[in-house]
Amino acid sequence: MALELRNVTKRVGAIEHIKDTSLVLDSGHFNVLLGATGSGKTSLIKLMAGLDPIADGTVWMDGQDVTRLSTQKRNISLVHQFFINYPHMTVFDNIASPLKVAGMAKSEIEGRVEEAADILQLRPMLHRRPHELSGGQQQRTALARAIAKESRAVFLDEPLANLDYKLREELRDQLPDLFAGRGAVVVYATSEPEEALLLGGKTALMRDGRVTQFGATADIYRDPANVEAARVFSDPPINTAEIQKEGNMAHLTRDVSWALDGAAADLRDGTYTIAIRPHHVLPSAGAGTSVRIAGRVQVTELSGSESSAHFDLGLTGSNDSWVSLSAGVHPYEVGEMHDFYMDPSAAYVFAPDGSRVA
Repeated sequence: MALELRNVTKRVGAIEHIKDTSLVLDSGHFNVLLGATGSGKTSLIKLMAGLDPIADGTVWMDGQDVTRLSTQKRNISLVHQFFINYPHMTVFDNIASPLKVAGMAKSEIEGRVEEAADILQLRPMLHRRPHELSGGQQQRTALARAIAKESRAVFLDEPLANLDYKLREELRDQLPDLFAGRGAVVVYATSEPEEALLLGGKTALMRDGRVTQFGATADIYRDPANVEAARVFSDPPINTAEIQKEGNMAHLTRDVSWALDGAAADLRDGTYTIAIRPHHVLPSAGAGTSVRIAGRVQVTELSGSESSAHFDLGLTGSNDSWVSLSAGVHPYEVGEMHDFYMDPSAAYVFAPDGSRVA
């Protein structure tokens, strides 16, 4: 089963909410739409679900053009971040509602509802009504309805956003198993990069109504196509700065330079942006951390067995600070200069337009 978008766009008046987008989303893994609020995740889901009209392009499901089909005829399920259940119905009837609409036999309805309820640990609550459930139980009911329906595609639009931390963690761990082996295309929208990494599968990074990179989530983390993609999967924030490339040398400041190799060495001379994750900038020299940089410590944080230090590089015209993240506890003093050591082989290099060049 695959869901394919071919040059899909969405317009509201003269404004393009979804710009020309082509994607192939397969079953067998989660397909994550990752982006900040307003990036177009929900708009894209509505186009795929048939809830909003498409300005241009087509939507295909399992080789069938469904662009003109109604939402009901596409056989899809949609779970929102809000707990959408019928308040006058029991949990059983909420889960069974799309099956009854489809005219399914009573015995089959009972079997499917009970199976979904068992998967989501709802059997003891089947005769309760939504107001008698916790938030987590209400969202489980919505998920059970999607499972019982056995849809061709399931759209999960930030389904854990309104749950408390513990419930989010619990359901997030369970979600891949809930839909495993069911043959449905599962699309999950989130603004949290950590969720995308935990769910695995493939991720479409979204910004301003456009997909900026799509592929295996782990591959996007390791091999970002542009500086925005590099920034997404980094907590603390990835360190960025302009460098001057002259010959085979990169110059960060007058006192900080290093030799380039590989694709970076072949670039024409000029101004580029480097990006390096905080765990490749350490408070002491080690294997690979050959470039010494100095900065004034601004903020320090201790989290479990890791220490981080935000420090000012003192670059002319730059207000950005860098971050070092390292194992252990380190004696940083706020306001004092401290040496840090960078591994240049772990740095990404981007052109002035933000595209990855090395």
